[in-house]
Amino acid sequence: MNKIDQALYEFREMDELADQDSLVHRFPVLPKVLLTILYILIVLSFHKYDLSSLSVMILFPVFFYQLSGIPLRKCFYKLRFVLPLVMAVGILNPFFDHTVIMKIGPLSVTGGWISMLTLMLKGILALTASFLLVATSGIARICAALRRMHVPSVLVTLLLLTYRYITVLSEEVSVMSNAYHLRAPRQKGIEYSAWGSFLGQLLLRSMDRAEEIYQAMLLRGFHGHFHYVDEKPASPKDWLTGLLIGALIVFCRYYNVASFLGSLFVR
Repeated sequence: MNKIDQALYEFREMDELADQDSLVHRFPVLPKVLLTILYILIVLSFHKYDLSSLSVMILFPVFFYQLSGIPLRKCFYKLRFVLPLVMAVGILNPFFDHTVIMKIGPLSVTGGWISMLTLMLKGILALTASFLLVATSGIARICAALRRMHVPSVLVTLLLLTYRYITVLSEEVSVMSNAYHLRAPRQKGIEYSAWGSFLGQLLLRSMDRAEEIYQAMLLRGFHGHFHYVDEKPASPKDWLTGLLIGALIVFCRYYNVASFLGSLFVR
């Protein structure tokens, strides 16, 4: 299996994760989307030096990953190409911020190191929360929830089509790549001189496939918007559960739970 086929397999595996059955999967998507947005906003609102309070927010994804039956290591494996980019955001902070925040024995810890770790943790938590939403809901249900939130139909349709048909583009790349390597079996990769023609052929083939898909959509009654997944609306019990979880997230933001837990362990 080449890299493109491996990527397609992993992409389709997301739909398999969304088809599983657990309390998190069965929870209505609309309050789940709102909770994810709230969680990400709360995580991003922490001060750059407030690493100890931010660390408490780790408990939420860990708990819900366990509840959903999705291993947390699968999330990190799926995001293995994105996480290094997120973690590199604050990598230069130790060179610019030399303010001493604390001392551990003879070792002085500067604000640059604290802010770097805080930025890295923020990115990791935001990505894990987003991955959990997609892995337990599916893109169709998320798009249906976004329309209920009155997100413009054009944006939602674009998101749905991009997610659904990115595999079509990847399959075209796989076919062209296999054809190229059959003609050059001893060559690793694609020569630089062939990149232009390769991308040009990919563009033409993608336009042809897009036209075929669009004509098929018109034959099935497409008029500029989709009939999204019909999902049972959230019950008052579901909204109450979402409200309690949201209140707990906000509570952990404005109350230093880390200091409280630390004082219990010190005693």
